[in-house]
Amino acid sequence: MGSGPGTRALRDRQRAKVYEAENLVHRIFDRSAEFPVVEVAGSRLTLPVERHFATLESVQRYVDAVLAMPTVGACWPRAAVPVAVRERSGQQQADYQRLGAVLAVPLYAGNRAWALRELVILHELAHHLADTADEEPHGPAFTARLIALASDVVGEEAGFLLRTTLWDNGVQVGSPRSPNGPTMHP
Repeated sequence: MGSGPGTRALRDRQRAKVYEAENLVHRIFDRSAEFPVVEVAGSRLTLPVERHFATLESVQRYVDAVLAMPTVGACWPRAAVPVAVRERSGQQQADYQRLGAVLAVPLYAGNRAWALRELVILHELAHHLADTADEEPHGPAFTARLIALASDVVGEEAGFLLRTTLWDNGVQVGSPRSPNGPTMHP
């Protein structure tokens, strides 16, 4: 989420639309065992497997591995900044706190570990990789990073599904990344 201690209150115009699109993508992945092939924007996609985690330790190992990926380090200098994973009290959202580079994850809501999934963790890492704290939290640069992470880590199909769903929900998406980070459409 990126709005915890250590972040300034910035206008977040796309937040609701981004969450709505992500919730749809999560539901599609939740049904992927039953429906592994989906049609999106006229393309048939075989969905890749989305990882789910059982413990904070497994989330921490995953976060460390993603930040160590050469493609991630080449695009975003903040990949060199380690992220600490901790439990978030309550059952609300996962949250990234830039001050201290902390990713807080609620473990269970009832019997459901809704936040212990790959796409939620990549969302929070997309906040971590922002070049500055002054970036709009769910703005075009953020969405470009999130799509790039989903494409590189989960699979190109996941990135395509996420990009298309964001666009369909009216979310502005930045241009694909370059070695110096994402650039914006003119």
